[in-house]
Amino acid sequence: MIKLLTVVCEAALETTLLRDLESLDARGYTVTDARGKGSRGRRDATWGPHANIRIEVLCNAQTASAICKALRERYYDNYSMVLFVADVEVLRPEKF
Repeated sequence: MIKLLTVVCEAALETTLLRDLESLDARGYTVTDARGKGSRGRRDATWGPHANIRIEVLCNAQTASAICKALRERYYDNYSMVLFVADVEVLRPEKF
């Protein structure tokens, strides 16, 4: 089964996170602006210092687990970040 790993975090982390994802064997990802409200207050995607992004990665279970472990260890204590993983059916699984 293919996993959909979603990361919602501070936009300031984008460059570093994408580098981390690639080094952890993510074959690709999608980045979009995100906004909402959580434990750290309201996040507005239109204002740089308070912008959030959403990164989605389709990958196998081992890669999803490795990415989650690394991001929790590196970022959870000091940054606003949420990770979640779901099983998904991909119509072109050979790409992942």
